[in-house]
Amino acid sequence: MALMVDTSVWSLLLRRGGPVHDLRVRALQWALQGGERVVTTGLILQELFQGFAREASRERILEAFRPIEMIQPNREDHIAAARLRDSCRSAGVQLSTIDALIAQLCIGRGLALLTTDRDFTHAAEHCELVVWGG
Repeated sequence: MALMVDTSVWSLLLRRGGPVHDLRVRALQWALQGGERVVTTGLILQELFQGFAREASRERILEAFRPIEMIQPNREDHIAAARLRDSCRSAGVQLSTIDALIAQLCIGRGLALLTTDRDFTHAAEHCELVVWGG
């Protein structure tokens, strides 16, 4: 199953720069070395870019993302994400608008989500989202 990698995992990898012991970061490193197909979306790239102020860091982000397939949400994805957010909220799980869209992109395209964000783990209990290791 291909992976969508959330901002939280990318941030750990790019901020630390060296070997990291977090299993999710190691899973990302393995996937990037050809172990799994990795995809992203513009929102994740934007969140990362906004989180790193130094131009050298931003260049590292652009270099890391260059070979990664970018998927674009369509109208149906946005509608389904709004419904997903509503159903999660009804179950007591709060998802941001961006997180709901990321979750829906994963569900709609059969991707596992690699993340450290527990909101996704809680959401996965109420929808078809597959969280890596979750």
